[in-house]
Amino acid sequence: MVLAAGLPVAGALPVMAAAQESPLPTPVPLQWLDGKAPTLTGGVTFGVPWPKGAVPATTDFGLQQAAGEQLPLQSWPLAYWPDGSLKWTAHATTWQNTPPDNLLLMPQKAPTTGTAPLATESAEAITIRTGIIETVINKKGAVIIQSLARNGKTIAQEGKLVLLTRSNPDNDPGEPVNTVQFTGSIDKITLEQNGPIRSVVKIEGRHTNATGRVWLPFILRLYFYKDSDALRVLHTIIYDGDEQKDFISGLGIRFTVPLQEELHNRHIRFAGAGQGVFAEAVRGLTGLRRDPGKNITTAQVAGQTTPLLSSFPEAVAQRLQYIPAFGDYTLFQSSPNAFDIQKRTRAGYGWIQAAHGTRSEGLVYLGTPSGGIALGIRNCWQSYPAQFDIRNAHTEKGELTAWLWAPKAGAMDLRFYHDGMGQDTFTEQREGLEITYEDYEPGFGTPLGVARTSELQVHILPVTPSAQQFAQLAAALQQPPLLVATPATFTTAGVFGMSWYQQSGNSDQKATLEKQLDGYFNYYRQQVDQHHWYGFWNYGDVMHSYDRDRHVWKYDIGGFAWDNSELSTDLWLWYYFLYTGRADVFRMAEAMTRHTGEVDVHHLGRFSPLGSRHNVQHWGCSAKQLRISTVANRRFYYYLTADERVGDLMREQVEAVRTLHHIVPGRKVGQQAATAAGYANVAFGTDWGAIAAAWLTEWERTGNAHSRERLFNSMRTIGQQPYGFFSGAADMELATGKFQLTKKAKPQASHLSAVFGLAEICAELIALTDIPAFEKAWLQYCELYNASAEQQRAALGSDLGKLNLRQAHARLTAFAARCKQDTALAARAWNEFFEGGAGIRNPMPAIKHLQGPQVLNPVEEADNISTNAVAQWGLTALILLGIIGPALPDK
Repeated sequence: MVLAAGLPVAGALPVMAAAQESPLPTPVPLQWLDGKAPTLTGGVTFGVPWPKGAVPATTDFGLQQAAGEQLPLQSWPLAYWPDGSLKWTAHATTWQNTPPDNLLLMPQKAPTTGTAPLATESAEAITIRTGIIETVINKKGAVIIQSLARNGKTIAQEGKLVLLTRSNPDNDPGEPVNTVQFTGSIDKITLEQNGPIRSVVKIEGRHTNATGRVWLPFILRLYFYKDSDALRVLHTIIYDGDEQKDFISGLGIRFTVPLQEELHNRHIRFAGAGQGVFAEAVRGLTGLRRDPGKNITTAQVAGQTTPLLSSFPEAVAQRLQYIPAFGDYTLFQSSPNAFDIQKRTRAGYGWIQAAHGTRSEGLVYLGTPSGGIALGIRNCWQSYPAQFDIRNAHTEKGELTAWLWAPKAGAMDLRFYHDGMGQDTFTEQREGLEITYEDYEPGFGTPLGVARTSELQVHILPVTPSAQQFAQLAAALQQPPLLVATPATFTTAGVFGMSWYQQSGNSDQKATLEKQLDGYFNYYRQQVDQHHWYGFWNYGDVMHSYDRDRHVWKYDIGGFAWDNSELSTDLWLWYYFLYTGRADVFRMAEAMTRHTGEVDVHHLGRFSPLGSRHNVQHWGCSAKQLRISTVANRRFYYYLTADERVGDLMREQVEAVRTLHHIVPGRKVGQQAATAAGYANVAFGTDWGAIAAAWLTEWERTGNAHSRERLFNSMRTIGQQPYGFFSGAADMELATGKFQLTKKAKPQASHLSAVFGLAEICAELIALTDIPAFEKAWLQYCELYNASAEQQRAALGSDLGKLNLRQAHARLTAFAARCKQDTALAARAWNEFFEGGAGIRNPMPAIKHLQGPQVLNPVEEADNISTNAVAQWGLTALILLGIIGPALPDK
């Protein structure tokens, strides 16, 4: 493609114009992420990339199996190339009975499948009819979902959000505890999408209590598919309380379930680990002193209607009232490795222990043989503490609650973890940074504005599911089906800077690199489980550095604990997925995207929308930076899944540069604040790379001219700086994106500038735009960063001094080599990579297996493992294989 010839793309148009008509590309083959077609009826949304100029914006699409059978399809654009042609499209489809496989997406006129949208709207409510279920969603008030019905029968109603807070998080003996109840109240509702296949409702609001207090904003998205009995729920909270006073002790969603059948025909189901199912009835008929008969007990255990009471043996029928009816059940996932189930007859009576298990699949059912509701939390045990409550199942109105934060777990404590240790001055704070790597400053370690997004699923079922069906529902909840394109499709389309990607052929050296890539990913995947990197606020992240003496990751040491995207761990995982198409890589990258985009970023308050650097607590570091909140880390998941919440997070970053006017990201290391109003001091590396990613993504998603112009202005004025990227930083005019020209006495470089997505975003920008000064400046930076001092002096007038992360910057050398078609530079890049400067010099180290009494739990340990080094090694290896793969030396 373009970079293969070393030439820039022709200039982008001032606005997105319609693409010229050209032959449409061949159909895109799609595959199920997990390698097999789903076993249940359902729906799926997925994204597909297209080469520049290949698919006009007016193109329709069809979806068919290899045998020619057409599937219903709803399509919409996600992004455009500068010429107006489609870059990414999103698609939704559904299926019944036989799950589809061997699918092809066809750029063509889609088959007519009925144009009636799923939703209708009135002044009071939005009603969704999928053809299987009918859902009524209120537009105001505390009852969000008025009713969920199937075949005209109301299965569940009064769907609402519930919140509990406590006055004392520590629960010390003798300390008074006051619990306050809140309910989510609707502020705004939007029918975001309303098509014949898929409809999406967005609900925004806050939680209120009886005294009128309003706090804890929420965003709820409800997803519906044609001919589906499922409702997907995406639940987001943004913490806006006082962490010294507002201690959340319960957070969940609740439904009322009408129950009319006999107590012995009311069924409870909980999913355990794997295929495990806990199945009981409110009033059990098994194990009695007087046996009702096999036909009756078999029916009850299977969840089927028992024979009529008149057919019961008299010894049983006349004594049913003496069999306890258990109306209340609770499953409590207290840790990633343990849950228990308890039950009681009703409030005011004692609980009895019913069962224990390890990792619940997070699904509960309450209903009868004539219908019921299954409610589940995705990543239930990974996001512990979770809890499922069934209440009053012995009455005509049962209650089902899925708690994302379990009331039985005690209060959520978001307070900072130390008192500052006397770090009251800048000098003392720098000293603290020297010893624990923690960037501390009073008032900065606040959780104000951090968010958490959870995913739930609701099924409105016609009957009590069999044990096998219930286990299948639980499995689909935890690994929802997703259609993805093949790695070859991403390469052909040239998205994410992959227009340079090429296979480097087969060689022993390439096989060694791929084995090492595989080894590092597998190691981190295992570390997540062995060190239990789980929990409501933690799941999705990894740790930064390892303590070989204690044989633990440095979970309690300043800036060495949670990684918070440091040195582009997110990018490493996503590019590795694009390279391999592996489902386990996708799932880990997905969890990281959810976490780092929500928990590690302030979404309101004075730090919004900046992210927090690595720390013992995700929000604890006083360095609030765009390099953490960067859109560069989010784009992959958005374009692969069309996820609306991640779309919100990316849009949130479009004006993030304005926060840099009063929050200077590098104030502890010499970066100065802009003094003039309407300006911010912006470093050309970690700051501008994130800004460019936000503006580029907004431009390609919407054609927004303002984002485009600011992006282009910033690129031009970087190219005009006296030393280009080596000028380091300058004041940016926020309204226009233009940098003021600096008057640097000599060039400078930071080893961090290009390792937070800058290199990858610049590769895309050079392929997309025609700004020669910018391209020249970036190629100069790429060629000279790892060059000799003599080469630097010859080009810049002085050398750059001692620089770090030489191995990671080998991918910059490789980019220059590819653009200039310079074989010497390509050889230099591979040499820099294998030398391993400030990175990884050797193959994957041997793994040691440690067990008690040396460690608390058995773990695997690799010498000299660092997340920084692994993420950068992985990224660099992948990019060198793509950019200059043929130059890979044999040994």
